[in-house]
Amino acid sequence: MSEWYMEYEIEVNRPGLLGEISSLLGLLRVNIVTINGVDQGRRGMLLRTENDDAIERFELIASTMDMINVRKLRHPKLRDVLAVRHGRYIQRDADDKKTFRFVRDELGILVDFMAEIFKQEGHKLIGVRGMPRVGKTESVVAASVSANKKWIFLSSTMLRQTVRSQLAGDEFSADNVFILDGIVTRKASDERHMQLVREIMRLPAIKVVEHPDMFVRLSEYTMDDFDYIIEIRRDEDEEITYEILEKNDRMSSRSGMDFGFNI
Repeated sequence: MSEWYMEYEIEVNRPGLLGEISSLLGLLRVNIVTINGVDQGRRGMLLRTENDDAIERFELIASTMDMINVRKLRHPKLRDVLAVRHGRYIQRDADDKKTFRFVRDELGILVDFMAEIFKQEGHKLIGVRGMPRVGKTESVVAASVSANKKWIFLSSTMLRQTVRSQLAGDEFSADNVFILDGIVTRKASDERHMQLVREIMRLPAIKVVEHPDMFVRLSEYTMDDFDYIIEIRRDEDEEITYEILEKNDRMSSRSGMDFGFNI
């Protein structure tokens, strides 16, 4: 069976409209999997059918109806699935289509979004931008749990500063989610750490880089290598700047409170 996403705008809202649409789809042997409002005045449906011709017939019939205006009818994209599941579309950058924006209050849909990416097979490089304590690492870990994936920190400051120089056993599995902090990796002096990062980058697995802009500054990688960029803010107006992050890092190093260790 093939899956479809339909989104329609309600032109004339009257009682029984949804029932009529559902009945028409039923007559065409098109099953409604999920339905939800996805925007003001719009509904989204995930559909399933054994005959794609039925979708074409529905589109033709719907074009003659004055009550609705079908805006989208296509095989579902990830954003479509999440829109129906959560009742709205996630925010996408108008200029950079691979950049998605969230605020801290939307961590639930963010975790769901990343979990769906993590379930995909093969290489995926994801960058996560955000100021300290906005929920970057926590969201990645929660998404890994939701996707039933084991997560491996290559570098991190979640509990204490960690810089891995080697992995062991099943830690090299392509089924894992590999997480690194771009700032910590950038300042790491251990060449073995960078060699490990290169090995993981060649692995057909999910890689998540926090602070990707800092990561690419002193590495052979560029922002073009990233498949997704996720930005997390406390509110929509918060500016993501690395000046504060670098200042905090220098103060931490001078105060001797780093407690970093290599593994």
